[in-house]
Amino acid sequence: MKTSKLKIAVILLVIMTVGCSSNESKKITVKGSDTMVILSQKWAEAFMKKNPKTTIQVTGGGSGVGIAALINGSTDIANASRPMKPSEIDKLKEKYQTSGLEIACAKDGLSVFLNKENPVAELTLEQLSSIFSGKITNWKEVGGDDEKIQLYGRESSSGTFEFFKEHVVKTDFSKSCQTLPGTAAIVNAVKKDKYSIGYGGAAYAEGVKDCKIKVDAKSEGVLPTAETIKDKTYPISRYLYMYLKSQPTGEAKAFIDWILSQEGQKMIEEVGYYPLK
Repeated sequence: MKTSKLKIAVILLVIMTVGCSSNESKKITVKGSDTMVILSQKWAEAFMKKNPKTTIQVTGGGSGVGIAALINGSTDIANASRPMKPSEIDKLKEKYQTSGLEIACAKDGLSVFLNKENPVAELTLEQLSSIFSGKITNWKEVGGDDEKIQLYGRESSSGTFEFFKEHVVKTDFSKSCQTLPGTAAIVNAVKKDKYSIGYGGAAYAEGVKDCKIKVDAKSEGVLPTAETIKDKTYPISRYLYMYLKSQPTGEAKAFIDWILSQEGQKMIEEVGYYPLK
């Protein structure tokens, strides 16, 4: 009799354990690129709607902040608008004996924002470098009005800052460049200042005009559009990435697989970025 009661108790305990675990919410943390925050939040909202037992927490802070969080173990996924640096990979390897996993999830064109009243409409990559490094300080030097150029840029923890510095400025930014905490703040500043210039993800360009970018003085200026970014004729294009410590499993794998699916990729253009294919 005692044995039967014990068996029943064990069975009930197993049922209760299974029941509790099946109702347990799975949490995924995503942190990093401010450029990717809106897109990542929309992915998370759509995935959680289809998978109500999964909670996905998305925060920004910049690509560098997200990768640092991945290294110290405080996030599952780091969003980044630039590739990981060798020094960051070394830190990850030292702590977890892995080089991490890089997953390209979208394409982006980096816009150069101008005030709509500014007569300048196009600039070469060399002119942009000279402007943001402080060699050119007046709009008349690039065909505009005789007015001082006001620079706006991102903080050094931003992947957009890193990408623009490496691919456009190619030296240190001018000390007069005012850093702002996000691309939306840069767009807002340029919108209010006729003689300012800034840069950021193409998805944010509302109320300002995109500057046509020329590879050199002889080439034609190109605007960041779906076509020019996809066919790579727009000179300042990049991939957006997710980084993990290792191959994802469980809910994290399901979330990433869904992002790379036709349904997840379709949402990218709704936000203003571009799918992988």
